[in-house]
Amino acid sequence: MLNLTPQKALLLSVAAALVTIAMKTGAWWLTGSVGYLSDALESLVNLAGASFALWMVSYAHTPPDPEHPYGHGKAEYFSAAFEGGLIFIASLAILGTAGERLVNPQPLGQLGFGTALSVGASLVNFFVARVLLEVGRKHRSLALEADARHLMTDVWTTVGVVLGVALAGVTGWNWLDPLVAAAVALNILREGWQLMQRSVDGLMDRAQSDEEIAAIEGVLNAFATDGCAWDNLTTRMAGALRFAHVDVRVPGEWTVTHAHALADAIERAVQERTGTRLSTHIEPV
Repeated sequence: MLNLTPQKALLLSVAAALVTIAMKTGAWWLTGSVGYLSDALESLVNLAGASFALWMVSYAHTPPDPEHPYGHGKAEYFSAAFEGGLIFIASLAILGTAGERLVNPQPLGQLGFGTALSVGASLVNFFVARVLLEVGRKHRSLALEADARHLMTDVWTTVGVVLGVALAGVTGWNWLDPLVAAAVALNILREGWQLMQRSVDGLMDRAQSDEEIAAIEGVLNAFATDGCAWDNLTTRMAGALRFAHVDVRVPGEWTVTHAHALADAIERAVQERTGTRLSTHIEPV
């Protein structure tokens, strides 16, 4: 799994969404359950979200150009915002359907095979979510992590729906089915809100994590010899890309050539060891 590129991982997510849409739609058609309908609608959101994420991740990996000298990494945040918006729309549709069914309860159909289809779709989503999360963490991709967390929410949603439909079938309380569907809608609404928050946070140039900053500081400390020092380290993230700036203080008697060589060495070391593109500013001690 670790050898997958972000694009290939998202292609897997698109394929899984198509498969689960077919399975969950079959479950709804066989049972007539609005709980299963809500589950199928969320898979439609998965398909749209994965497709848009694939587009944005591909664009984010295009090389820098004169209009975007720092690259296109922030395109991934638009993917998370788009998926969050789709979740809001799906939630409203589910709530509307559940409300109508609460007013006019209907008996459920073939629960056995329909439930088996829904459980099978959930297992597909679980497997793909684990792959996306692993690849997303390796490549520091917010789009992949957002898609993975949404799929895991879908897995737990299916668990809740299956339990609710089973209880409705056993007890004959048909109002349990739309009630579970409404609970599912509220749950995925929460997920959509969290995705929107993360995308906005990323667009505001959030600093790197404490672990990443500590790694940069470790490299800088290795160069703090012969009267040299550093301060005023600032960092930021742009999707999978990492940037930082630091003031490097050198003895006043050093030549420009000497100081420039040190700055180049520091920037190369930080890039190689942490993946961060560092900019340095030389100051006298």
